[in-house]
Amino acid sequence: MFSRKRGGPKHVRSGDAPPSAALAQSMESSGEAPPPEHGPWDAQWAPPDVQRLDLGSLLIPAIDGVEVRVQANPDGAVEQVVLVVGESALQLGVFAAPRSEGIWGEVRAEIAEAMSADGVRPKEIDGPYGVELVATVNTPQGPADVRFVGVDGPRWMVRALFQGPAAADRSQEGPLAACLEGLVVVRDDEARPVREALPLRLPKEMAEHAQRHAEEAGPQTNGR
Repeated sequence: MFSRKRGGPKHVRSGDAPPSAALAQSMESSGEAPPPEHGPWDAQWAPPDVQRLDLGSLLIPAIDGVEVRVQANPDGAVEQVVLVVGESALQLGVFAAPRSEGIWGEVRAEIAEAMSADGVRPKEIDGPYGVELVATVNTPQGPADVRFVGVDGPRWMVRALFQGPAAADRSQEGPLAACLEGLVVVRDDEARPVREALPLRLPKEMAEHAQRHAEEAGPQTNGR
């Protein structure tokens, strides 16, 4: 539900929510202004002495009770990151954006358009990070609640998708809310097209475990 729109990138509309704290801070002309009060953080403002899982462009705070599920391709590049607590889940994605303009407004509109085309009726609501998108979608297991949250930062945008009880009831977010608030984005200096996914990789420990597993499995041959 996240595509690159033809005709080049467009940016936030005047009717959208004000810039996030991270983006507003990056637009300050003075370098002496205080950092945002909470994350998701740009790496330059990330609080020190916090244990985090290093996925490259995303650093996820280690919080008790949160299971981190990472799906990677054979080359070790991470394709999906999902945090799970009980019956609730939080899927995370991070994308390239302009330094001084947010893109969540347009992305949100495209997600809503795609949902509507599938017969789903999304609704915009106000949340801690600005305008969110909620809906009930059909799955093989039956109707399911989802809630999209977007956070614009300097040259990046975080897209967070809540699923399960936390999607329908914000009070059920629990540790997932703390993970999102403590998230750190490490934006490299490489020029990237707007909306391109920032590179994610397996943590060293996970990569080594996957490599050992592959070596122990050995080559697969077809015997007779």
